[in-house]
Amino acid sequence: MSSALRETISISDYLAGELESETKHEYLGGAVYAMAGGSNRHNRIATDVIGSLGGQLRGKPCQVFHSDTKIRISMPTHTRFYYPDASVTCRPNPQSDSFQDDPSVIVEVLSESTCRTDMLEKCEAYLTIPKLSAYVMFEQHEKAAVCYHRMDQGFERRLFTGDATLHLPAVDAVLSLDEIYAGVEPEPLAPV
Repeated sequence: MSSALRETISISDYLAGELESETKHEYLGGAVYAMAGGSNRHNRIATDVIGSLGGQLRGKPCQVFHSDTKIRISMPTHTRFYYPDASVTCRPNPQSDSFQDDPSVIVEVLSESTCRTDMLEKCEAYLTIPKLSAYVMFEQHEKAAVCYHRMDQGFERRLFTGDATLHLPAVDAVLSLDEIYAGVEPEPLAPV
């Protein structure tokens, strides 16, 4: 994300502006942040996730959405809109909306510039969504994913590596790391 605009804007003005803007913006309680584009590696991983989920969910009640669909999160003191790389919802908003309110699964592909936001700020906000069953973050520098699965007593963080398969029982789907990362060259970590 880049820096916020200096003035706060209303939700209705934000939503109207996003329909006309060539640049996507995330909305945090009136502040608007421009989003950076992703690398080919980032987009390949996200596309493979969407393709896998889309094939498994075809003809079923749950639907997969890509990064042009925002997620609206009602926090105790304000509203946020984020653009995840992929999401699945079983209770979709009307097709005329540009956002979803009730996702069951949210997927982000981590990059060096967004890693902290995805792992901290967005994670905290996403885990407040009442019906969210899983928040999955895919790495780019290795074949690995971190998943927060909803359990009876809250969310449990799990790490998946190698040839692991993530099971998403709430939407009756699985994500195979071998399938998601097929043909993806790992991103080297930047020197510290």
